[in-house]
Amino acid sequence: MTTLTNQSQPLSTDSGPTSLHAATAEPPESPPFLSLIIPAYNEERRLTDSLQQIQAYFDTQSFATEVIVVDDGSSDSTATIVEASMRDYAALRLVRAPHGGKGHACKQGIFASHGQWLFLCDSDLSMPIQEVARFLPHLQHDTPITIASREVPGARRYGEPAHRHLMGRVFNWLVRTLAVHNIQDTQCGFKCFRADVARDIFHVQTINGWGFDVEILFIAQKHGFQIVEVPINWYYRSHSKVHPVRDTVNMIREVWQVRLNDWRGVYKQRLCPVDIDMSEPR
Repeated sequence: MTTLTNQSQPLSTDSGPTSLHAATAEPPESPPFLSLIIPAYNEERRLTDSLQQIQAYFDTQSFATEVIVVDDGSSDSTATIVEASMRDYAALRLVRAPHGGKGHACKQGIFASHGQWLFLCDSDLSMPIQEVARFLPHLQHDTPITIASREVPGARRYGEPAHRHLMGRVFNWLVRTLAVHNIQDTQCGFKCFRADVARDIFHVQTINGWGFDVEILFIAQKHGFQIVEVPINWYYRSHSKVHPVRDTVNMIREVWQVRLNDWRGVYKQRLCPVDIDMSEPR
């Protein structure tokens, strides 16, 4: 099995303050249909169970997959758990990254992936992995971006406290007013991109924190990529790492940063350069 480490030099672009550290294994002869990318920071308590559920589900599917866990500089045994799981799960890979935040970790996974479709997935599986089936018809129709939604008709939430739901709706109203229009749920962590679209977007992504979801969807709309919201079943996890007050304040600040970046022209460049160093780690 291949363990990936981030050894390459940062890529500086003229499109803004974006930098990228990425490394990948040799690409397979036939790329998998789907790459599942899991950002993980100190997830030793729940990662083993999540990986077992993911493996059990994809073992029943006819399409080829790879599962990439991006260890975002964890101080616990997250990486060790992934390495142990790799012995019994050939499709599983590990990317090690310095701690930089969820947006930073997702970028590492995007540029280390080989799949035709790239699916961002929260490690707690608050959206059960079986819900991936809801996305497949949209992939077959070549929809560039499909995102899980807890708000569109057909979606259901389970166990979420009323005050958390209210805070989320207020934040979404602010997002729709200032940045991403006509999207009812920007913050659900399950999002699927066609590979070329993902690399275009994440090449100019700058926000490393929780607000990166708003940024990547803003970039997508700016460049005319279709976004479809997919209704899902979603289960509230009481051990979520999102702090309801502190992180909401930070995300509001980051929404304003998206607007400022746009005014500065950070998102004008669209195409991902072909000379990104994706060398084999030492």
